Amino acid sequence: MNRMVVGALGALMLVAMGLFWWQGRAIEVEGLPPPDMDASAQVREPEALPSADVNEMQGPKLPTAIKMNDEQRRFARYDINRDLIITRNEMLSTRVSAFRKLDVDGNNLLTFEEWAVTTVNRFEGADGDKDGRLTPAEYATTAPKKKTRPAPKCRC
Repeated sequence: MNRMVVGALGALMLVAMGLFWWQGRAIEVEGLPPPDMDASAQVREPEALPSADVNEMQGPKLPTAIKMNDEQRRFARYDINRDLIITRNEMLSTRVSAFRKLDVDGNNLLTFEEWAVTTVNRFEGADGDKDGRLTPAEYATTAPKKKTRPAPKCRC
């Protein structure tokens, strides 16, 4: 009995698909009418190219690349709005990568408060005139110490 019902439903589905296919092929979409083939429309004069006397004209100067040393690049990384002053918000916003290195209590868990306190302390330590802003000279005091590697011992 189940096979008869499945067979009947399959046959009805095939008939329905055939009808939709047949109806779909019978509909033609009318396109735009063909353009009028007027003889004057086919022959066109080419437009004249613009011309100017450029003998006495001079373009703008080419831009030059600014060469920065390491400290200037490091300062520019933190100075988001490029006003040559680092505010506390600018300093805090770019310190996310060092978040895990600032575990003060040594419990291998770092809360945002621990990170912010360390960063604010560093900012306040660098802010020599205590105006809440770092100048390039004040910011230079926050540079990380460069580690020197001892010469490898060669056992050749």
